[in-house]
Amino acid sequence: MAVWIKELRAPFFTATIVPVLLGTIIAWYEYGFFSATIFVLTLTAALCLDGGTNMINDYFDYRSGCDLHPQYKEFSAPFFGGSRLLPEGILKPRDVFIAAVISFALGGTIGVLLAFKVGWVVLLLGAIGVISGYLYTKLSSRGLGEFFVFLNAGPLVVIGSYYVQVQNLSVEPIVASLPIGFLIASVLWINEIPDCAADKAAGKNTQVVRLGKKKAADVYAILMIMPYVLIIFGVVSRLLPTFSSIALATLPLALQSIIVVRGHYEETSRLVSASVGTILTHLFTGILLMFGYILTNFPKF
Repeated sequence: MAVWIKELRAPFFTATIVPVLLGTIIAWYEYGFFSATIFVLTLTAALCLDGGTNMINDYFDYRSGCDLHPQYKEFSAPFFGGSRLLPEGILKPRDVFIAAVISFALGGTIGVLLAFKVGWVVLLLGAIGVISGYLYTKLSSRGLGEFFVFLNAGPLVVIGSYYVQVQNLSVEPIVASLPIGFLIASVLWINEIPDCAADKAAGKNTQVVRLGKKKAADVYAILMIMPYVLIIFGVVSRLLPTFSSIALATLPLALQSIIVVRGHYEETSRLVSASVGTILTHLFTGILLMFGYILTNFPKF
């Protein structure tokens, strides 16, 4: 069980839990409605797609030789170089592939059940998630992985979680989803910096490989600052509640990670703290955005 939890990268499921919760809370904020059944189904489906993507990425990275690169033997952090379970022979490639397909199938089946209940839009959102998740490694090799992580773990999940609750669309969940999308893209981006040499050797031309580490560190800074620009814009334009501004409290954590990455992008060991900081910035910013909506609705309790 512990091995499969590691293969699924379950500790990083916050990347999915945060946007599902945020979309659901925005729906409750706007309509005063919450379906626990729909929420559980939505979260389960999203986690299945997340786990399936993680496993299929490990499988294809192993098959391409990317995870066999000598550089990965030096990694001791859990954030870089994949799960390492296939290169170390702990799991068999065929088993990981089958588990990934099962995970995608289960998520897709739940999506179909939701579609019968709330409408065909769910099928469209789910299809994008399944297809891009399965093809993630190939998309990443073409420099598109970062965009699809931004899309799938940001706007797609937030808007989808909102829609299944109220069967409607609005501007607010779109605006609220963008900071989350940029931050999860930042998590991927910083983890690609130490992987740069191995990815390049395997022909996996991520944006970090295309730009080089120095320019990639500068782009990382932009990705980390954009969420706060969007939150300020959302509050000023009244597309987000005023209380959403409490999410700005994570800015110092983001700035600390930026300083580390821009100053030590060649030192894998120094990037561990920045990777942790990026993950925590994503988590706490999402939580504070949720609290912004809850505090705004507090007088209605």
